[in-house]
This record gives sequence, structure tokens and C-alpha cells, in this order.
Amino acid sequence: MAQEIMQVSPLPAYMMNALQEASYIVHDHTHIKDPGALSKVTALVGTGAAMVDKKLLTMLPNVKLIAICGVGYDGVDVAAAKEKGIVVTHTPGVLTDDVADLALGLMLSIGRRIPQADRFVRNGDWVNDVFPMTRKVSGATLGIVGMGRIGQAIAKRAVAFDMRILYTSREPKVGVPYTFYQTATALAGEVDYLVVAVPGGDRTKNLIGASVLQALGSQGYLINIARGSVVDQPALVTALKDKLIAGAALDVFWDEPLVDPELRRLHNVVLTPHIASATEETRRAMAALTMDNLRAFYEKRALPTPVPECQSA
Repeated sequence: MAQEIMQVSPLPAYMMNALQEASYIVHDHTHIKDPGALSKVTALVGTGAAMVDKKLLTMLPNVKLIAICGVGYDGVDVAAAKEKGIVVTHTPGVLTDDVADLALGLMLSIGRRIPQADRFVRNGDWVNDVFPMTRKVSGATLGIVGMGRIGQAIAKRAVAFDMRILYTSREPKVGVPYTFYQTATALAGEVDYLVVAVPGGDRTKNLIGASVLQALGSQGYLINIARGSVVDQPALVTALKDKLIAGAALDVFWDEPLVDPELRRLHNVVLTPHIASATEETRRAMAALTMDNLRAFYEKRALPTPVPECQSA
């Protein structure tokens, strides 16, 4: 008998194909209305953009798995899920390299002003003007907010640029050779580039606020490849407009895909559309791991990658 699942966010075509090839009956949460169908759904599938709250879960009495195709799952009310005996899974590890690569790319892009230089050439400005001097990346001091898999992968790459590496996290990491700082504010005061690499959610909401940006200072750059919620966006806009920091490179925002018009107008900002894990190879690997979690659930095997809150489940 085919298992019935519900997609709670848009899924890429290759994942939809995989679900159909595996004979799952896939409902779309925006179209399903039949209470009888709701009761048949036993698992939810979505990307890191999925929003799964307590209200939705009360409508789905037989759901026991939420399989997220992404490392971030801050849109899922994990506490409400656990109350109902639901396990949440995600796809850590497989996207680490791509996210770290983009972090370094954004650092180079904002420090060396690569997108601005591209426009300078395309607009014909080079004919009559000289492009302004930029900031060196090699040998600079890098601060990393969060020293998990992605933070450590960023640090590994930064070593090749002869960067001095400092970090902050909830606690010092065993075996990590870089200097630990207790707070993001203390860290920001010591670095040229500050990269944010922590999970989203209430615990980290607005972690990078006005005090951190002030400590980063007029020569410092902020790079965010984590979640938009981690940075106090109005405070960041003010800091950029008033030149309290040198610039920012952002892959994530508060109200994606809507981006504050002021951010889009500023010249000391590099913006990308949440593409940190968006390579063909990695997105397919994420989809494959999501499918592995689904299969393990229905075959009553140990789940490959439950989120930390559910690892004892």
C-alpha cells in the first residue's frame, strides 16, 4: 500500500520524481482540503524554507516524520512535533563544502569589490575613470560566529589565505586550534571580516545586532551565509548607510525573497539569492539523504540524520 506524504514547501523536480518513483502519494499542503486525506498523511517533506507550526500539526493526526531537505529547520516547531511523537530529520554534512565555498566567495567579493568592478567595466566607466582601491583578504583577521561543520570548513579554507582565525560559539570546541571569544561583540572588535555560520531560530535571533556591528567598526565587513534572522537587519542597514561598517555580503535575508530596497540600493553590499547550497551536485545529495530518511522511517530502521533535538527519539 502506497504511503501518503505531504510536501510543505516547493520541491525540486528531481526530488518530486524520486518520490513518485518510490510510489509515495504526494499531497500539496496548499491544495489538500479533504479531512480524510489529511488523516492519511504520515510524513511531511519540505526544504529549509518549510513552515511547520503547531496548528498545521494538529490537522495531521497520523504524521510521525518531518523530513527537511536542508540543514536549517528553524521554520519547524520541533517542540510541538516532539510533543506529538514526531521525529524531525534534516540533511547536514552534504552541503558543508558548498556553503563554506560561498562564504569565501562572498568575502572576496565584498573585500575586493568584484561585483562592483564587473559593473564598472560593463558600464564603460573604465574608459574615463580608475576603479577605487579595495581591501586585502590574504593575511586579514577572520572571525567566525559558530564553529560547527560549516564554521570549521570556512576556517579550513581561510587557512589557505594565511588568515588569522578567531571564533565564538556556545562553548569552546575541543580540538579546534583557533582562539575562542565568549561573545560575538568581543569577537567583532578583533576582526576584519566577520562570517556568520550559526543555525537560525529563537536562540540566535538578532544575535548580530547594533553592538556587534559597532564593534566590527568602519573597516570591518560582515558576511552572512547562515539565516537572515541571525542579523538585526534594520541595524545592519543603518550601519551600512552611516558607514559604521565597511560593507556586507549577504546570502540570506529577513523576508526572502523580498529584500529591503535600501539594501538593494547600497553600493557597499554584495547580495546573493540564498544560493549557498545551490549546486546541482549538492542539491541532489540533499534530496538523496531526504529520501534515505523517508525510507528508513517507513522500514522502521534507525533514521540517518535526525535533528539534534530528536536524536534520542
